[in-house]
Amino acid sequence: MAFLLVGLFLVLLLAGMPIVFSLAVSSLVYLLINGESLTIIPQTMFAGINSFTLVAIPAFILAGNLMNEGGITDKIIQFSKASVGRVRGGLSLTNVASSLGFSGISGTALADTASIGSVLIPAMKKEGYGPGFSAAVTSMSSTVGPMIPPSLPMIIVGTLAGASIGDLFLAGAIPGLLLALGFFIVAYVVSVKRSYPKENPVSTKELFKSFLGAFWALLMVFIILWGILGGYFTPTEAAVVAVLYAFVIGAAVYRKLHLRNFPKLLIDTIVATAAILLLVGFANLFGWILVSEGIPTMLADGLLSLTDNGVLIILMLLLLLLIVGMFMETIAALTILFPVLLPVAESIGMDTVHFGVVMVLALMIGLSTPPVGVCLFVAADLAKVSVGKAFKELIPFLGVSLAVLLLVSFIPSISLFLPGLFE
Repeated sequence: MAFLLVGLFLVLLLAGMPIVFSLAVSSLVYLLINGESLTIIPQTMFAGINSFTLVAIPAFILAGNLMNEGGITDKIIQFSKASVGRVRGGLSLTNVASSLGFSGISGTALADTASIGSVLIPAMKKEGYGPGFSAAVTSMSSTVGPMIPPSLPMIIVGTLAGASIGDLFLAGAIPGLLLALGFFIVAYVVSVKRSYPKENPVSTKELFKSFLGAFWALLMVFIILWGILGGYFTPTEAAVVAVLYAFVIGAAVYRKLHLRNFPKLLIDTIVATAAILLLVGFANLFGWILVSEGIPTMLADGLLSLTDNGVLIILMLLLLLLIVGMFMETIAALTILFPVLLPVAESIGMDTVHFGVVMVLALMIGLSTPPVGVCLFVAADLAKVSVGKAFKELIPFLGVSLAVLLLVSFIPSISLFLPGLFE
């Protein structure tokens, strides 16, 4: 019966049905054929979303919406441009730097792609950058976002594993910075090779002014981490603090946030939250069925029967996650697969926080790879270029991402060093 469940889910997914409905329909068919009571559906869905920690999701989404409406995206782009724009290929480096700064606000890769890309992709094309390259650097740099706190995928992992979200936030920081560094290098090398332009240098005064403009936004990341790690508030309370902070900064400092904008911001937040929680609910139902069928144990036993070599098992897990990331939305993949794969990872001595970071990073790479890489599709649409051309330009960035993934997977201290400092 488990094969029917998974098979039907994959068929519906490949047929183009949205993932949330693919999960719902395949689970419903399984329950009907198996003669199970349909009361299991609301019970397991509610159990999946009945978590105080998950309240952080709508709060962080609202905080991001408030700061975007308050003009924070422009401030970060201006500071990034002033900092690295004078280098050859400055706008491509600005793209990566902006994603690094913006990630601490949005926590999601798609929001990063849409917000940064809508501003920088047209600017890059106007300055002579190839549309495929513009889409590629925007798409791949957005994967830095979910690695830098606050991160919605890390909140999901913490909820599923009962792990410290503060530790997960910290554990993703160095891998995220390594990604950004790698993207900087690739963007610079390509820009030099193609003689892409550089921006006019700015004075120290202008650089300092742009820093002050972005300072209040960048400070939010440190407030969140300081509060969580210092024990002053929980991740959920930190999200509420972020909302209050975003409101004050947007209304009183940048003065671009007005009461008339609030209805739309609240509606956008409600819609985004509902979509995520519905996905988590149905993914939890799907996962409950997998567990009841003994799939996690079967998978762990199957992999361990093939080999007891930890290196090979990690490589097999990475290959599985990269393939899943090409087809499945990140939060759904985490909700379904994390409880399934965690026993396998623990059997070869991987720490829960370490494995959570590895899984999030592997799935993030899938957001920029066909056939369902949503970030790549959005960036290509903004650049008005085919996905094929954008993907061709993306390959060097993809190589960097895979290299970082391997480093993080096989050198646990890369992700566990910062959490270890606060034990």
